[in-house]
Amino acid sequence: MMKHEKLTVVLASRNRGKLAELQRLLGAELGEVIDLRSLDDIGFVGDIEENGATFAENALIKARAIASRGFVALADDSGLCVNALGGAPGVYSARYAGAHGDDAANNALLLQNLANEQDRTAAFVCTFACAFPDGREPIVAEGRVEGEILHAPRGCGGFGYDPLFYYPPFGKTFAELTGEEKNAISHRGAAVRAFAKLFAKADQEN
Repeated sequence: MMKHEKLTVVLASRNRGKLAELQRLLGAELGEVIDLRSLDDIGFVGDIEENGATFAENALIKARAIASRGFVALADDSGLCVNALGGAPGVYSARYAGAHGDDAANNALLLQNLANEQDRTAAFVCTFACAFPDGREPIVAEGRVEGEILHAPRGCGGFGYDPLFYYPPFGKTFAELTGEEKNAISHRGAAVRAFAKLFAKADQEN
């Protein structure tokens, strides 16, 4: 990898907010060594089918699809895993109730499915995968944070299952955390930090 020039890395996303957040998080860990681009920046059209059974599989599917076009590619997949539901909603977190990204319906279904459960423990999990166009071994890193599912939502920040996901050490749901608090302990923040360490090690070896 390049040591004195910025390395262009394509994030398998069109979300500009996500791109900016990840650029900032990676910059804090690695310095300004990565120039992160989006799918739109490289003219990638269409969708990448995520049919993996795990977060790692889905992240690798997306990263390899971009790497096959000649780019160093970074992708992530994340979701909520509830112990009493056998790890569900898992990779189906965004479309748990059917429609993709319907947070209200997903939260309602989660509460319904947990109505008679005593065990409310759960974890947010995020996996990052980095694939290379030269076919070298991809980098895969995972982050997770343990918590509990409340009986009713609290807080108006965040997104997804954040209003239901209670983090005992802070005594707050993810929807009640500030951005700084969330980045410090979130599954995405942990995954980015783990990825950055592996990426830096690979950079030194090449």
